[in-house]
Amino acid sequence: MLQLNKLEAIVRRRKRVGRGRYGGGFCGRGIDGQKARSGVGSELHASFEGGQKPLAQRIPRRGFTNVFKKEYAIVNLRDLDRCFEIGQTVDFKSLVDKGLVKSSQGMVKILGTGNVTKKLIIQVDAISNSANQAIVAAGGEILRKES
Repeated sequence: MLQLNKLEAIVRRRKRVGRGRYGGGFCGRGIDGQKARSGVGSELHASFEGGQKPLAQRIPRRGFTNVFKKEYAIVNLRDLDRCFEIGQTVDFKSLVDKGLVKSSQGMVKILGTGNVTKKLIIQVDAISNSANQAIVAAGGEILRKES
């Protein structure tokens, strides 16, 4: 019967290398590769693929990045109507305070989705034509943003 206090250790003898008919040569340990040679270890980088064309060079490059593109945080009219009271000024600071834009976003654009029923004073970086018409029709005012 198997008992925990009477277990015998199962020990496998270590293979002695370089002896006998079948253990000669490299003795099952393989041969040293390129990184085992002198003067190679520090020159290989992570993307090195053994001399074939690297993946980053095999994939075609497409498109370009426009460095002059302006990124706007988008705010719709329905959000302004929901979050602001009559006569309040809508600018970047007030939009951040209301949680409509993040403080890391630089410029704000008002788009015309939804309705605005309150008279608001708008002072943002950009505004669409439909939003402009809706704000003016509600009695609001659009000021140029001071740089």
